[in-house]
Amino acid sequence: MRLRRRTALGALLPTLLATALAAPAPAAPAGAATVAPHVPTVVGFGGAVATVDPDATHVGLDVLRHGGNAVDAAIAAAATLGVTEPFSSGIGGGGFLVFYDARSGRVRTIDGREAAPVTMQQNAFVNPDTGLPFDFQEARVSGISAGVPGSLATWDAALRHWGTTSLKQALQPASRIARRGFVVDQTFRTQISDNTNAFGRFSSTSALYLPGGQPPAVGSRWRNPDLAATYDLIGREGIGVFYRGAVARDIVQTVTDPPLAAQPIGSWPFPVRPGTMARSDLSDYEVRFPAPTRVSYQGLDVYGMATPSSGGQAVGEALNILGQFDLGAMSRTEVLHRYLEASALAFADRNRYVGDGTSRALLDEILTDGFAGERACQIDPAHALGKPVAPGVPDGSYGGCASASAGAPETAGQSTTNLTVADRWGNVVEYTLTIEQIGGNAMVVPGHGFLLNNELTDFNVSPTQGSAPDPNLPGPGKRPRSSMAPTIVLADGRPFLALGSPGGSTIITTVLQILLNRLAFGQSLPAALAAPRATQRNTAAVPAEPGFAADQAALAALGHLFAANPEIGAATAVEFLDDGRILAAAEPTRRGGGAAGVVVPFGSPPS
Repeated sequence: MRLRRRTALGALLPTLLATALAAPAPAAPAGAATVAPHVPTVVGFGGAVATVDPDATHVGLDVLRHGGNAVDAAIAAAATLGVTEPFSSGIGGGGFLVFYDARSGRVRTIDGREAAPVTMQQNAFVNPDTGLPFDFQEARVSGISAGVPGSLATWDAALRHWGTTSLKQALQPASRIARRGFVVDQTFRTQISDNTNAFGRFSSTSALYLPGGQPPAVGSRWRNPDLAATYDLIGREGIGVFYRGAVARDIVQTVTDPPLAAQPIGSWPFPVRPGTMARSDLSDYEVRFPAPTRVSYQGLDVYGMATPSSGGQAVGEALNILGQFDLGAMSRTEVLHRYLEASALAFADRNRYVGDGTSRALLDEILTDGFAGERACQIDPAHALGKPVAPGVPDGSYGGCASASAGAPETAGQSTTNLTVADRWGNVVEYTLTIEQIGGNAMVVPGHGFLLNNELTDFNVSPTQGSAPDPNLPGPGKRPRSSMAPTIVLADGRPFLALGSPGGSTIITTVLQILLNRLAFGQSLPAALAAPRATQRNTAAVPAEPGFAADQAALAALGHLFAANPEIGAATAVEFLDDGRILAAAEPTRRGGGAAGVVVPFGSPPS
């Protein structure tokens, strides 16, 4: 029956695609932004896009409708998010892209993480007057925190290697939206309002985001002509103008001599410290193409990002640990107990071993079943481990259970955005991109309309591993450790799932918990995304969303402590269904709700 159903629906695909591709694209009213509804889940044929933003999803789908592939659509959608989600992404930031190439059957990745200037030293975030670390907000809203952006280089590299269109073409829809504007929603206004004091410190930022001294009103139209002009300039001249030309000059000027407002809006208690980025830091920047991480779980191949992201390591290691147990024979509480403990153990190893300089041999060793078995045997079925737990020893010699106490906990920021794209040929892009904190370092590059990142605050300010080396301290040209975890899951060598999320270090547990919900609890993908979340990152307390309360009492009886967190993550995902359709899924409510779409909608999503 399963095969016959797939054949029956699959036979409709050529007709459905021909009809959809022949039909004219929906026209927007003259002078209006193209606004699609926040539809969180849809199924159909011909390709799929899921992002946090309706405009970005619409742009990606339009690219697919007109013959573009998943890479073309992903980059066009990412550029649009730089307009409509500018406090979480944009050409002033960086990210990690995972790509399944249907032609070769291989998974490829791009590391477009921001890089420190070559002048950066280990004490970069230590106040020279006191010898103490800067307050986080003082470090964030500074030139010191800005890394060399990698997003634009990622877009260019992805299109050149796997796309079918030019960067100029990919930027055009976003440029049009930036020029004609879009309708401000509550999330956009709130993100500005929450940054008023920081944004108000800079003339370029307050002019763009605080017109008349206030955030734009919900329902008003917001435009960014400077960003449109910058996109157009890059389209004409290529990324050289950004990394070596006029835009590079202006980025360096912003970092080294921040554009302070003559009359600040609001109050800011810290001095704004300049950074040391040079034009040579920009001109020397290159993306990397590391081999993806890979682990096997329930017969599936789970691919993720290698260092300096810790997403592939932590998600992969936790899945390996969970794979040591027969979860199908356990109660929900027993499974969640092991999820929380596996997360803590994986974070302990992440904090101890993962950074920009981690050797591939060490990363691969952490992802072995032998190491996972040694870590899994530390989990007590009846009692939660004391947190923080200590890291393991991935030395290739396993067999006993070492002590699991006295490690170092994780803390991190809460921004970023994610998109998921699949095309009619079976190519898949999972892409997580960011400027770090919501609002980045709060500095808009004058005349260019984009915020710079504060990604270098992802470095550890001081050693965190006691007498052991800390892999994530600042250094010349170094890339800070990330938690971004774009993930693609293959079944028998073909795409089954792709997913990712924003959320700082909670990205790892968000992706892991969605996989657990889908694969261990058997939930549909929409239900797996919507389910309440809890995140254990090797901390004494487990932050949990309100809806997780139903599970807390039983887990508390095992010794888990909980702390309230109103919202964790904002995932997007696609799933390839048995009948040949693609299911696109985004958040129903988190971060205002996401937007999913397919080229040819057909049928109802599974409940």
